[in-house]
Amino acid sequence: MGPHIRHIQRVRYVRHCRTALVAALASVLLTPVPAVAATAASPRIPAGATTRRVPVDTAAWTDWYRQGATGHHAFSADPTDTVTCQAPHAPDLATRLAQDIQAALSSRDGTVSVAVQDDSGLTCARAAERQYDSASVVKVLMMEGLLRRAEELGRRLTQWEETNVRPMIVSSDNDSAARLWADLGRTYLNDFLTRVRTTATALGPGRYWGLTRTTATDQLRLLDVLTNAQSFLRTRAYGLKLLSEVRADQRWGVPAGMPQGLTAHVKNGWLPRATHGWRVHSIGAFTGEGRGYRIVVLSHDNPTMAYGVRTIERIAQAVHRGLGQGRGVGRDLTPETAISEESDGSAPYESLPGWDEPEPDATP
Repeated sequence: MGPHIRHIQRVRYVRHCRTALVAALASVLLTPVPAVAATAASPRIPAGATTRRVPVDTAAWTDWYRQGATGHHAFSADPTDTVTCQAPHAPDLATRLAQDIQAALSSRDGTVSVAVQDDSGLTCARAAERQYDSASVVKVLMMEGLLRRAEELGRRLTQWEETNVRPMIVSSDNDSAARLWADLGRTYLNDFLTRVRTTATALGPGRYWGLTRTTATDQLRLLDVLTNAQSFLRTRAYGLKLLSEVRADQRWGVPAGMPQGLTAHVKNGWLPRATHGWRVHSIGAFTGEGRGYRIVVLSHDNPTMAYGVRTIERIAQAVHRGLGQGRGVGRDLTPETAISEESDGSAPYESLPGWDEPEPDATP
């Protein structure tokens, strides 16, 4: 066999190996994998639905997202969104807090809504009526509905109810959430939302509780059920206790910058989908030292979970600093290495026909 023929054979062999490698990689990258939740959550979504694990490498995911893999342009935040704060008793504080929150958002991409309220009457809002997929923050609604139903029936929670509600909140367990969602039922949960006077929260279709759509304003109303001394929920202290015991690896977000001496009652959601990138949400009530306030930050169009977490924590730092009268930061920002970049498993990655195709406010 001549050297020329051997050379041709080697070239063909290399090309064959390269083609096989590319095909194998494409098969791996394009095949949906089962839902993988953050460490503390156990994903269970209806049969036939899938989620995808996004690339672990932040730069790779950012490039993929910016290049339009979501099917929409990245970062659809409305440039006209502004923060407004009101405080009749402290107008200077309101002005300064609005400026600080706006500054925290000034260099951040994504779509972000904010709602803040303290016991003295101060309120702040930014795009607080915009709807988002709730992801795991809907579990607060389920917890409150469960407590209210027991009160209406004149009893305590049953052992089965306690066995499910605690892991649903403390470790964001999705199996427990699915059981309580089915047990409470849509009619009862809708009646509860009416009782709370929410205006724009719509329960997810069928068993897709993570696709419940909600707003920052409505999440603030749900937190008020737990913190208002005049609340109709008599067992609200139990709900606050569960939220104060959420696992350490799920306590990122609005507790960042919290002054010492306060207790954080927090619930988060973290969910990537085919449109709007990562939904990263954090809601929390802060109590202690004879005072209290609530912070809600909902977001999507985040290129990574870590990016969304950092945006939320910058906002939270500004709020805590303002409401804490400049006291030192009691909790640092969450290191990126401590953020999983895995879905909370609360909803499918793909669009759900008949529900979010196209999604509300999706960037064309």
